[in-house]
Amino acid sequence: MSTAPKCIDEYIAGFPPKVQAILEKIRATVRRAAPDAEERISYRMPSFSLNGVLIYFAAFQKHIGVYPPAPAELRKEASRYAGEKGNLRFPLDRPIPYSLISRIIKVRVKEHQRKGQKRGKRK
Repeated sequence: MSTAPKCIDEYIAGFPPKVQAILEKIRATVRRAAPDAEERISYRMPSFSLNGVLIYFAAFQKHIGVYPPAPAELRKEASRYAGEKGNLRFPLDRPIPYSLISRIIKVRVKEHQRKGQKRGKRK
């Protein structure tokens, strides 16, 4: 993609049908796990925010990248997908672990809610 996409639909449309289906399913998985999160494009990638960024995801030639790293309580389970900087890499030639993505989002939502509550108490 030579120009930055303006929305997630535009981002997804730039990939082959097989990859589009995976990206749409990740999007739906995140939407179910965090229905109040806001969709955005950030750093030229789809992202979902709720009191801060919950997740970025992006398609590459051989994998789907998910950022940031898995929360501590899910790191062991996610370790087989860990990239060199802790980000997650889901190979396109293997089943995508949508249930793991969902659990990561649910944990991150709880973390972000706690952060939001702490910020509210300081005021």
